[in-house]
Amino acid sequence: MALFVAGLSHRNAPVALREQLAVEEDKLRELLLDLQGGDALQEIVLLSTCNRVEVYGVAEAPGEARALAFRALCRHRGVDLGTVEPLLYTHLDADAVRHAFRVAASLDSMMIGEPQILGQVKDAFALAQACESVGPSLHPLFSQAFSVAKRVRTETDIARHAVSVSFAAVELAKKIFDGLSGRAVLLVGAGKMSELAAKHLVEQGAFPIYVANRTWSRAVEMARALSGTAVPWDELTTALEAVDIVVTSTGATEPVVTRAAVMRVMHGRRGRPLFFIDIAVPRDVEAGVDSLDDVYRYDIDDLKQVVDANLRERAREAQRAESLVEREVGKYLARQSDAEVIPTIVSLRARLEEIRLGELKKTLARLPEATPETRAAIDALSNAMVNKILHVPITKLRESSRAGASRSWLELVHELFGLGRRP
Repeated sequence: MALFVAGLSHRNAPVALREQLAVEEDKLRELLLDLQGGDALQEIVLLSTCNRVEVYGVAEAPGEARALAFRALCRHRGVDLGTVEPLLYTHLDADAVRHAFRVAASLDSMMIGEPQILGQVKDAFALAQACESVGPSLHPLFSQAFSVAKRVRTETDIARHAVSVSFAAVELAKKIFDGLSGRAVLLVGAGKMSELAAKHLVEQGAFPIYVANRTWSRAVEMARALSGTAVPWDELTTALEAVDIVVTSTGATEPVVTRAAVMRVMHGRRGRPLFFIDIAVPRDVEAGVDSLDDVYRYDIDDLKQVVDANLRERAREAQRAESLVEREVGKYLARQSDAEVIPTIVSLRARLEEIRLGELKKTLARLPEATPETRAAIDALSNAMVNKILHVPITKLRESSRAGASRSWLELVHELFGLGRRP
């Protein structure tokens, strides 16, 4: 039996194809149950996300199992197998273990360090457990993958640094205000980026949320989505007086927040800081605004610098994470290798012990005059001889297993020592 991973991801497949192959949970369950019906796959976990579709399996013939799984997947999704087949990658045994650990630890993600993938892998494993499609090979693999992912997140800073513009803006706001709990936010414009930044702010405790947009219905719609309040466009300047953070993204060709307007607002704020996150191009907030006392303005270029610096830092942390993963792969393979040969070692010891005790009994029967001390010495001698004989085959079994070549050695030992059923 061989462990394998087969699939495609953002690294080698266009988003349009990944969208076509993505499987919802109820269909995933149906597919798992279908694949369990044959003999090709002994164990299987299906992972389907927006960035990857992968089959983790145990099979006698991994190539045949891969073909079977993706034929079924393409049939379920109405996708031409000929389009998918050339893009598929396959990892076997040690490489499959390494891939599973890297995926769970988000080292193979489009955005290294993102937290969503671990939850998605856990969901895929839980579904496979519910469908009873995991066994003695995949269960320890995924359990260890979850442990490795947790260590990567706790022992490195891979997820610490913001690597999206919207989240970088939130991190800057946290530094300026020493926390965001209870900080009022005004969204100017209802673009996707500003909505994402607002969601990050809300997650950090920012409240209340106000939304101003030229189109009133859109302002109302976004305010409702954020549990906030819509503000009429002509009351924009007045709204600045009540908030701490302003996120702008309007698409206007001229600034919608002027220096003169902010100067008037700041007179009534009595030193309370006002923080602008301007993610519009062209910029929504007039450039001279940040020359005013207690006013902070960051535009898309400022935020990009933060993101680039954080990406470099995250890449350094990823190297630490890769080293951790590699050590854990080695440990896992050693444990699994030992587990594979231990039953044969136990059988071998039992067989030789059976022979030893039989011969010892016959020998002692021919020596009725032997003293207890002599009998004990003969027993110890025979035991030592058995241990000496066992040393080389047991050592070779362990070494071959860790080198990935245990199958032939196991069969040889079973044949030479008559251990019955071969592994």
